[in-house]
Amino acid sequence: MKVLKRSFLLLIVFVFLSQNNSFAAKTIKVLAIGNSFSVDAAEAFLDDIAKDAKVKMIIGNCNLGGCSLQRHWGIAKGDSALYAFRKITNGDSTLAYIQTLKQCFQAEDWDYITLQQVSHFAGIEATYFPYITDLMHYVRENSKNKKVKFALHQTWAYAANSSHFGFKNYDKNQLKMYSAVTNTVKKVADKLNIKLIIPSGTAIQNGRTTDIGDHFCRDGFHLSLALGRYTAACVWYETLTGKSILNTTFKPENVSENDAKIARRAAHWAMKNPFEITNINL
Repeated sequence: MKVLKRSFLLLIVFVFLSQNNSFAAKTIKVLAIGNSFSVDAAEAFLDDIAKDAKVKMIIGNCNLGGCSLQRHWGIAKGDSALYAFRKITNGDSTLAYIQTLKQCFQAEDWDYITLQQVSHFAGIEATYFPYITDLMHYVRENSKNKKVKFALHQTWAYAANSSHFGFKNYDKNQLKMYSAVTNTVKKVADKLNIKLIIPSGTAIQNGRTTDIGDHFCRDGFHLSLALGRYTAACVWYETLTGKSILNTTFKPENVSENDAKIARRAAHWAMKNPFEITNINL
């Protein structure tokens, strides 16, 4: 009889723990409102890292190439169907074209929605307002999850030899662009009380201090398809989960073990010091 009672009690405890949200493994649901830079950062390897670490994650990206915050807000006001919406769930990826922001919001009860400025304006504070404030109100009004949290994506400085037309905004100086972007993102986050910053830009700049050098971009501004994108994904993983990327093992096939260690360390130190460059040594 005692054995039966003990077994019954254990069964009750097991059922309680498996159903109670505070104990059950939570699925992290993140949606980016972005452009090709959010494609680089969130679509390529974030899901792979999470799966390998046994973290449940649903990733969404509302992508419109070259889209600024001003344009995002104009599209939202008109409820225009201009986005390519990528959704990734446990390795399964779907892509729907001609989507509105509202449709993307309604796809899940997102925990986090990330915002970012188009890269060439990312270090110019005046270009964020009033559009980012209006977008945040719009998100709150139209999201399934009324307690959705915001994150601000700190994008990266261009390669030193970049021919991007917007590089002139920073006198074609990589470190000047990096400093402008990091300082601006911090100011904007403080003004809007956004607690979560994803420091992709600092991670890339950290990586550039190593023997890899200035080889994280494929065309002077978009990230390289393997190492660059992997480095950014490492930052997103650590930001969203609170877990150290140093404890993960996944790497893309065409990234060496040494370069993967550099990427993980660059991302980890970006989380520790999101607004300053850390020299990375293995």
